[in-house]
Amino acid sequence: MSIWNLLDERNRRIMAASEAMSLGYGGVSLVHQACGLSRKAITNGIHEIKRGIKPTTGRIRMPGAGRKSLTVTDPTLTNALEKIIDGGTRGDPESPLRWICKSTRTIAKELSIRKHQVSHTKVAQILHKLDYSLQSNRKTQEGADHPDRDAQFRYINSAVKKSLSKKEPVISVDTKKKELLGNYDNAGQQWLPQKQPIKVQGHDFPGPDVPRAYPYGIYDLGRNSGFVNVGTDHDTGTFAVASIRGWWRFEGRRLYPEAETIMITADGGGSNGSRLRLWKVELQKFADETGLCISVCHFPPGTSKWNKIEHRLFSFITSNWRGEPLVDHETIVNLIARTTTAQGLKVTCRLDRRKYPTGRKITDEEMKCVNMERNKFHGEWNYLIKPQAKH
Repeated sequence: MSIWNLLDERNRRIMAASEAMSLGYGGVSLVHQACGLSRKAITNGIHEIKRGIKPTTGRIRMPGAGRKSLTVTDPTLTNALEKIIDGGTRGDPESPLRWICKSTRTIAKELSIRKHQVSHTKVAQILHKLDYSLQSNRKTQEGADHPDRDAQFRYINSAVKKSLSKKEPVISVDTKKKELLGNYDNAGQQWLPQKQPIKVQGHDFPGPDVPRAYPYGIYDLGRNSGFVNVGTDHDTGTFAVASIRGWWRFEGRRLYPEAETIMITADGGGSNGSRLRLWKVELQKFADETGLCISVCHFPPGTSKWNKIEHRLFSFITSNWRGEPLVDHETIVNLIARTTTAQGLKVTCRLDRRKYPTGRKITDEEMKCVNMERNKFHGEWNYLIKPQAKH
């Protein structure tokens, strides 16, 4: 029975060297052909035997031996890689989690052209170390791709980076999926004594009388903090802006006392949709109350899952309450407030029992009162709402 596969690297080298020495002249070549070990390795083994070098406990190779990492032998490789993917990065470049559009094979090919010889496998390893992750384009199909989809991503990236450099507040906003209140099944598992699962209702087809919770989130990109306003009535444009107003009153104005502008990144639909008149009218009221300019950038159609709040706040909230029945509003508030991450995320949560009636129509006259400045690039997505001049 062969023991070759049971030997570690050093023992293989020593065994091959011993055989080569016993064969005499030409022994190195014969052993090389028989076992596949390189001539250099066999020769090194012969030198070790002659010098009587004893193996170091717990170590196979000599100190400092072995192939150096590419990032060590080519110290400019990482910078070159980041420069190549910078233009193709989706999401905020300042965020600790980013995505890339180019494949690892394409990146490796571009690096080779720039005199950096690297495999696509090594590119993937470096990307993971740089906190990039491989993601699909979107979680669900929400609409047709817009021809300026990527251009809007780049515009948002640039605007966010500019605002953060000025120490201005940049917030990502959205409404989390509405939650049923009651002893219903909640996806996920939690640690419990064996054979003592929480018992919930076997069916969850609730009628309109079953209460719901509407968590509206505000994620502060610059400070990695979240604020969630849990509504009990309806998810409307008024509720969305009321949630932002609550964040500003409880946290924003204290954290950003010198702020003149708030930048908001939001989805293109829902209660903060780009076409929703009520959203813009309520933002005007907020601007007038605070004296702040409100800069808004909407994500293009079909890309709502790229909004930072989805994977920097909502995903952790969902993970935190997995397997826990959301029996009432207080339970939801407490579970959200206890959400933390290893990166230092902190979340504030408040319960909002105010009424937000649906079906409100905004007239053309009301829209004329909105002091809105549309950007030259897709003004329907990118606009600035300024406070009304006081007379």
